[in-house]
Amino acid sequence: MTKPPLAPPSAMLAELTYRCPLSCPYCSNPLHMAGRDTEMSTEEWKDIFTQAAALGVLHVHMSGGEPASRRDLRELVEHCARLDLYTNLITSGVGLTKASLAELAAGGLDHVQLSIQDAEAKSADWIGGYDGGFAKKLEVAGWVTEEGLPLTINAVIHRANVARAADMVDFAVRLGARRIEIAHTQYYGWALLNRSHLMPTREQSEKAYHEVEERRERYKGQIVIDHVAPDYHATYPKACMSGWGRLSMNVTPQGKVLPCHAAETIPGLEFWNAREKSLADIWANSPGFNAFRGDDWMQEPCRSCERKTIDFGGCRCQAMALVGDAAACDPICVKSPRHGLIAEIAARDSAEKIEGFVPRRVERVREKSGA
Repeated sequence: MTKPPLAPPSAMLAELTYRCPLSCPYCSNPLHMAGRDTEMSTEEWKDIFTQAAALGVLHVHMSGGEPASRRDLRELVEHCARLDLYTNLITSGVGLTKASLAELAAGGLDHVQLSIQDAEAKSADWIGGYDGGFAKKLEVAGWVTEEGLPLTINAVIHRANVARAADMVDFAVRLGARRIEIAHTQYYGWALLNRSHLMPTREQSEKAYHEVEERRERYKGQIVIDHVAPDYHATYPKACMSGWGRLSMNVTPQGKVLPCHAAETIPGLEFWNAREKSLADIWANSPGFNAFRGDDWMQEPCRSCERKTIDFGGCRCQAMALVGDAAACDPICVKSPRHGLIAEIAARDSAEKIEGFVPRRVERVREKSGA
């Protein structure tokens, strides 16, 4: 048996726009991002959400860029609410007002996931490239809890803030968050471009990891801590997306449907567009989705490994980025013949200076307009 029966997706990441007031150097958006003129219209997104509900999707994560950059955000939330889709707004907070958040809550928004760049204002604003961003996030967190919406804090960890990873858990508790994601940087997109400025040392990563785990015990029953360990200092890879094309799909602002946000970094894969084909057809038949489902694609040591149904060979995009072969064993894995490469990269990049980030930016590419 190589391909298990295909279940419907349970979640969708809807990247409503690539526009964002922040310029975080670890952003997972692609390096070449089209601008507003190519974005899907309100009606196109509503049709996609209708199809998603019919297909079996339960959760819609509205992301970007900054989804609050869309003037139709409330209309999209209301449409999802009518379809009984659980909506999670993934936001920097910048661009929201107290009134607009109240409108979203009234329209049926279920949850807010607010990003922070650090637990200290000066560092946070520097990392995000936005003066006053930290203060605005404090305001937004207060508005979210006032509206009675569940609040999740998301913090991406790298060398500029790794010393305060545990402080960010304390900060989330003070903000009234019910959950925090402490996620060490995943090196795709802008993060890969900036890896030599973002990579912590093994000692820094291990110290942060243990301090966050201590907070898990301290705050048990008060806040849920989702802790994504640093790949480059791991023994085994993460079960990326719980397996390629198994549980979720990602829709870009231009309608391209992907198994994960970084899938386009793998050359030669064909991904279909929701402007041209139905979500059901894409989910079942898109060549890009089927490329790494099951285990037919696996090479050794993955093919005969007892962990292949646990971590599914690791991350395909990471294998592509590090060894140039998306079907290879993720070199993060200690069983990979290329695992030694990881120690070399980590040692080299963690020794570089922090300064010199390449800030995230959106290219003004004009293509077929989506309104």
